[in-house]
Amino acid sequence: MSLRALIQQLADFDTALLANTIGYVDPTPVHEWYMGGSIGSLTPTVGPTVGVAMTLEIDTSTPGNRPEPENYYALLREIQQSPDPVVVVMKAVGSRPDHECVMGDGMAKMMHSVGCVGVVTDGGVRDIEGILTLPFGVYARGRTVHHTAIRYVRYNRPVEVGGITVSPGDLIHANIGGVIKIPPTCRERLPVLATEMRAFEHAAHCIFRQTDLSIDEKRRAVDALVAKLSKG
Repeated sequence: MSLRALIQQLADFDTALLANTIGYVDPTPVHEWYMGGSIGSLTPTVGPTVGVAMTLEIDTSTPGNRPEPENYYALLREIQQSPDPVVVVMKAVGSRPDHECVMGDGMAKMMHSVGCVGVVTDGGVRDIEGILTLPFGVYARGRTVHHTAIRYVRYNRPVEVGGITVSPGDLIHANIGGVIKIPPTCRERLPVLATEMRAFEHAAHCIFRQTDLSIDEKRRAVDALVAKLSKG
């Protein structure tokens, strides 16, 4: 299966379901691939957002900055050359973290035009109303109204955002629930496994809702579902 076809299939699943599936079937330590709650969706009507990571370090808060745009345009050219949808993961590196404003709707429109489907950042973002005119997901620390002169420090190096390390080429999946990077060890199997997990969760939730079953009866019923899932 091509990576583009895999991305298209994974867009059919919500991020929490995929996280449950990965945690059940993959040996990668959980803390290495899901972002913390400081990174949340600012575009909840958009998603899931799925794509190959490219990264950018950006300083939009340091007083006295001089604009340095070259790395931004170099990154745009790389996005345009990618055969697959791209999610840009931006690391805010300025001296005043609460004042970082790493993008607005103009930048989003430019990035979307060359094949970027969303941004994940530990900085702030503005102009969400304009961004929502696009099919473009934004996952950020929050909103910030303005910035100092922007320095695009460097691009396509590993960055730490949301408590995990993201490297260029990682596969990112995000929606209103949060952001994960999908371990390469389970990528190809994930659509089939997630379909099985979705069926398991539906059946388990039907049991949880019942008021005429005892706790022990519910436990036995769910244990039977788990055993069936394991055999599958």
